[in-house]
Amino acid sequence: MTDQSAVNIEQLKDYSRAFNADRANLVAANAAVSTGVLAAATDYQGMRSLPRDFSVELKQGSITNQERSGRCWMFASLNTLRYELMHHWNLEDFEFSETYLFFWDAIEKSNTYLEYVLQTLDEPTDSRVFESINAGPSDDGGWWQMFAALVNKYALVPKSAYPESANSRDSDAFKQYLNTKLREFAADLRRRHAAGEPMDALCATKRDDMATVYRICAIALGEPPATFDFLARVKDDDDTDGAGKADDKASTTSEAGQAKSESGESGKDERKQIREIGITPMEFYKKYVPVDVNDFVTISNAPMSRTPFGRRYRIRYSANVIEAGDMEFVNVPLEVFKKAAVDQIAAGHPIWFACDCMQFALRGEGVFDRDTVRVDQLFGTEFTFDKADGLEYGDRPSNHAMTLTGVNLDENGKPNRWKIENSWGKDNGKDGYYVASDAWFDQFVTELIIRKDMLDDATLAVAQSEPVEIEPWEPLTRPCR
Repeated sequence: MTDQSAVNIEQLKDYSRAFNADRANLVAANAAVSTGVLAAATDYQGMRSLPRDFSVELKQGSITNQERSGRCWMFASLNTLRYELMHHWNLEDFEFSETYLFFWDAIEKSNTYLEYVLQTLDEPTDSRVFESINAGPSDDGGWWQMFAALVNKYALVPKSAYPESANSRDSDAFKQYLNTKLREFAADLRRRHAAGEPMDALCATKRDDMATVYRICAIALGEPPATFDFLARVKDDDDTDGAGKADDKASTTSEAGQAKSESGESGKDERKQIREIGITPMEFYKKYVPVDVNDFVTISNAPMSRTPFGRRYRIRYSANVIEAGDMEFVNVPLEVFKKAAVDQIAAGHPIWFACDCMQFALRGEGVFDRDTVRVDQLFGTEFTFDKADGLEYGDRPSNHAMTLTGVNLDENGKPNRWKIENSWGKDNGKDGYYVASDAWFDQFVTELIIRKDMLDDATLAVAQSEPVEIEPWEPLTRPCR
């Protein structure tokens, strides 16, 4: 090792003298050491430049909370669908059961992991392919397409039919031991293969293994309902916002849905009811959710040279439901990406999106903005990565999914800030909502789920083209948590 390769004592003395000679460094150090980097870097002028009013804004239900779990992609997906259900049926509020899909996701990811193990029996355990498969057999994270695969197979239920549990609110221990058991099963299958067992026997072993998986999931979360009862009260007629009336659509209403007593207010809730007895999850989904999860396309803005625009990409070994296939997206230029977002919100529909939520973010205040989080000023250095380099070098892959519910358009019709519904509870951000500058959107939002009727013909054509397969470790996107 040469002297040039090591940090030497004289260099450190020089660095220290230069640091202490600059008054700005001392002020910055006092602030950062006392309050933390983000608080010390917060620019009040940047904060003031992002007011919480939006020219286009969608009225959503109560803020949800994923708590100590990596289910943001489920929450964002269900928040997108519940908006459509609430406004179609004229409900004041509504929430789907996230735990219901969490149960089936754990089952399906376990099965898919073991299937991938069977597909790669001759791969060394230290190969890049097997390491990718083995990294988190049944971890919480995911994408919209995983959500769609679960809904297509298991449908949806309201939260009242399958509420939260200790292990959905805080999933670490549940998933730790489920993953350990799955890796034990993988080792067993690979040993059996090495000993010469035929594939039919290995598949039979896998089916037996899945019985253990089901038992673990059912103990941790409780079994999901096969049928359930559903009751919802619609808003008063004078509190509608143009949505369809529930009594025009629902097949059953109670006597409480009749006109109020001639004697006046009785104190009883007289609102019309939607009521179902013994309905199945699939019946509920088909009857009450006014959108089809298959009528959306995942578009991405990933401006790397390895992922040219105008192509459809598929990430190998990225499924949760094995028969549904791997994660796919259409990569489009920023102007197409952003126009689709503005058009969909302006048409009255929220948007699932994925981003790097850690970059230039103030969680407590609910702000995503480089001009507010001035770490460049605090540290005295510019942060120069553009979006392409940030993705290429693994600095800003997607890690969190949320829902766009508003946008502010300037006098030229261009967006300058975005309203975001998060799933971290109402105590984060402003009552659970965040604001992002348009410049932040450009740099750190990587995926949008867009309705097919909101996309241009060229993008729709690409969505039907033959996909280019990419490896699971390529620097593009990661499961959102």
